[in-house]
Amino acid sequence: MAPFLVAAAAMFAVMYSTQAILPELGRTFDVSPSRAGLSISVVIGALAVGAWFWGPLSDRIGRRASLVLASAAIVPPTVLVALAPSFELLLALRVLQGLCMPGLITVGVPYIAEAYAPELGSRAMGYYVSALVAGGLIGRVAVALVTAAASWRVALGLLALLPLASTVLMRRGLPPEPGGGRRATRLSLPDARRVLRSPTLIAATLAGSSLFFAFMGTFSYVEFRLERPPFSLSPAVAGLAFLVWVMGAAGPAAGRAADRRGWSLVALGAIGTAAAGIAVSLVDLLPLALAGLALITLGNFSGVTAAQLGVAASTERDRGLASALYFSAYYCAGALGAYLPGLAFERWEWPGVGALCLAAYAVGASALLLARRA
Repeated sequence: MAPFLVAAAAMFAVMYSTQAILPELGRTFDVSPSRAGLSISVVIGALAVGAWFWGPLSDRIGRRASLVLASAAIVPPTVLVALAPSFELLLALRVLQGLCMPGLITVGVPYIAEAYAPELGSRAMGYYVSALVAGGLIGRVAVALVTAAASWRVALGLLALLPLASTVLMRRGLPPEPGGGRRATRLSLPDARRVLRSPTLIAATLAGSSLFFAFMGTFSYVEFRLERPPFSLSPAVAGLAFLVWVMGAAGPAAGRAADRRGWSLVALGAIGTAAAGIAVSLVDLLPLALAGLALITLGNFSGVTAAQLGVAASTERDRGLASALYFSAYYCAGALGAYLPGLAFERWEWPGVGALCLAAYAVGASALLLARRA
């Protein structure tokens, strides 16, 4: 499983590579916080579009082939992002990165369900989410530190080494999923309607999407908050706030809890934990602000682990399509979460971001409660 986990971490590092340096990008290209946030939004939006292609494609050519192809394809645009002379070109290259990512990220859920879950159970999904956490730490903390020591261009350019290395590792050591990896499925409206009849998939999608919207909103704009009074932290120190991502290591524990209690109950508890984190983060004391971010992180990764288990359990057939539908909605929510809270921040600062995120959590919690009653 190690080659796949390395590849997942590499892809996640590339996805969020600009999040910790949004203020720096704003200064370089003279753009507002919400506009700088588009460097995250366009990647996630492109990922949501690409999921419709990669999910069914993985049903046809096999999960392993999709994983290796996507990892190799993302290397060129990652190199070019570091050389972008304008913000508009940087956004275009970020779109190309996003279109490559579903070949690993969205295909990862059905691949785990088929290749590793029979042996490891729900722990396999937890390990996958933990790998994403590790990638997020690299893409945020390491990029912030290298940017402070050299420049953001050097930091983003070095990231290309990660998917390049993971491509080699997967070609050499990644096992194919059982059954030869090919399925006679197709992308069509009847297929989508059949999959969408699953209340489990709908509840998991709304829960995961609400968590991701709020997670993107808080972590895309927290550095702007930390660099301003009353905190007034330097960019390098503010970037260290992303170390709270270590709370995402709770993913395997969330998977085990889902085995015992059910995925929907774990997801509901995770949303409550994240909502409590939003409330704590509103206090203008640095220890409490960081504690709030830690709770948001814990709730997000625990809830996302549970929601992805819900997706895997929603259907025995067309798992690639179910995963594509889930991640399409999930990443659309993330794209909005990387932009709309920026508008709220520009007008109402951090309380505006918090209010918008709490509203998103309410949607996810309501969907889970309705599904449990049904």
